[in-house]
Amino acid sequence: MTINPDLQGRSYPAAEVYDVGREKIREFARAVKATHPAHFDVDAAKALGHPDLVAPPTFAIIIAQRADAQLIEDPEAGIDFSRVVHADQRFTHHRPIVAGDRLVAELHVDGVRAMGGGAMITTRSEIFALGSNDSREAVTTTMSSILVRGEGQ
Repeated sequence: MTINPDLQGRSYPAAEVYDVGREKIREFARAVKATHPAHFDVDAAKALGHPDLVAPPTFAIIIAQRADAQLIEDPEAGIDFSRVVHADQRFTHHRPIVAGDRLVAELHVDGVRAMGGGAMITTRSEIFALGSNDSREAVTTTMSSILVRGEGQ
């Protein structure tokens, strides 16, 4: 199956809410060897002006990958995940992710470029924190590029 070139410009709505918990932050910080006390100690985070534990900057990948799954699982996309190579990932943080955040991500397909028998797909995830009265606060924008290898590559 080939990659659908009509994916460019497609958006996928925010799906399930991701509740950021203290233990999730601590586990992620340990996994990526982030040692700052604000990732582990609430008092250290509050001393820096945060309401609770602060997630390492790359924690946003958890929420972004959940959004990316919508594209990968879309049968109209034509993506065979076994042929995917992750090419690039970038983050623009609008504010830190903290314990207690309720996050959602909208996925936008910004580019589809044929490359030999495969394609390079560029996506953008807009991650928002949900507030009261259905308000949304921008938290992080992630840009990702994946290469989908063609048959025989």
